[in-house]
Amino acid sequence: MTYRDVVSRQVLTWACTAIGARMPVAMAPLALVFLVRERPGGYSLGAVIAAAYVLGEIVGAPVLGMRLRPERPRGQLAAGLVLGAAGFLGLGMFPGAHPVVLAGFACLAGAAPAAATGALRTLLGSLVPERSVAQALSVESILMAVVWALSPAAVAGLALGVAARVPLLLAAGLMASSVGGLWLLPAGWDAGGADGADGAGAPVLRVLVGAWPVYVTGAASLAVLGLSELVLPALLEQRGIGVGWSGPLLTGMAVGGGLGAFVHGLRGWPGLLRTRSLVLTLGTSACVVLAALIPATPVIAVALVAGGTLQSGAMITRNLSLREVLPPGALAAGYSVMYAAAGAGYAATGSLAGALLKVAAPSTAILAGAVLTALLTVTGWWGEVRRAGRVARGVDVAVVRSAAKSGASKRS
Repeated sequence: MTYRDVVSRQVLTWACTAIGARMPVAMAPLALVFLVRERPGGYSLGAVIAAAYVLGEIVGAPVLGMRLRPERPRGQLAAGLVLGAAGFLGLGMFPGAHPVVLAGFACLAGAAPAAATGALRTLLGSLVPERSVAQALSVESILMAVVWALSPAAVAGLALGVAARVPLLLAAGLMASSVGGLWLLPAGWDAGGADGADGAGAPVLRVLVGAWPVYVTGAASLAVLGLSELVLPALLEQRGIGVGWSGPLLTGMAVGGGLGAFVHGLRGWPGLLRTRSLVLTLGTSACVVLAALIPATPVIAVALVAGGTLQSGAMITRNLSLREVLPPGALAAGYSVMYAAAGAGYAATGSLAGALLKVAAPSTAILAGAVLTALLTVTGWWGEVRRAGRVARGVDVAVVRSAAKSGASKRS
């Protein structure tokens, strides 16, 4: 298996469009904190506005993703990206507005383009042969790792070196530029059936609900990433390590994610997708726990790089699992629900860690978050095993009924 089939002009166009649509998402939380940090209660206010942004994403992704028309999603995606750019523009143009107004702009910036991630991922799968979908998803993960590694530095540099509003104005420009890229890509993708859900005509909502174990494991995979990002500064302070190391350490984790995605796409891997996801997610949790328990900067760095490497592989397996359990017409909606579930997992683990930091040491908070991640991971794996068993029994029953009908037809 190689990346040869992924190298094409259309995939390059897709990459440029995806960067324009996704880099504002990576920039937003930190940019919102910098925007209001000079105001009274600045950091708390920034956290509230960032929470409004994330809430918009969590709500907007499944709601708008389920409304995408696979045959012609371009207009819906363009409208969402334009409104998202308007939300970022409002934040950058009116930084002194009332907090409620800023929260409204942030919610719009998060919600309106939230379906773009799932739609662009589905579109990427349609640009390459079926045998190269895993490599295409690896390319996406590498690209997003680069985006997430560069965004914090870009936001901090622009906010401190130019003006606090500049990162949000840049985010508005990037998101607006991605709209033009949509018209250089195919108008849609194969819906897999006239109803846009599946060949049997099952409602999209019921099909999506049936894939809940994949969402749970996906939430667990990103939850452990959020745990390491949010608690790392406090952990370093607990260990007597300079808090300034948190930036390089998290950049190393992002670089590890890109490396893991690249390696994952080089070959086919043995085992069922659900088993690989279980091993990779638990391995990521183990790396984060190791970083929490051993008070040495080199060990923490190595553990976070290894954790990022495993976590990217876990997310790729989750996306491949969705392709297995969902029909083509529901895939974009499924990716959008996965996006929302991952955001919810990130927020839940961050909230748990934040609450525990008030009464416990940072290392204890990380251990508690790792236990929650493990529970989510095992729950998702158990759900996938049960679902696979039901599907197998359904196939067996169908075969028996078909054989019985055939025998009755011959006797008559």
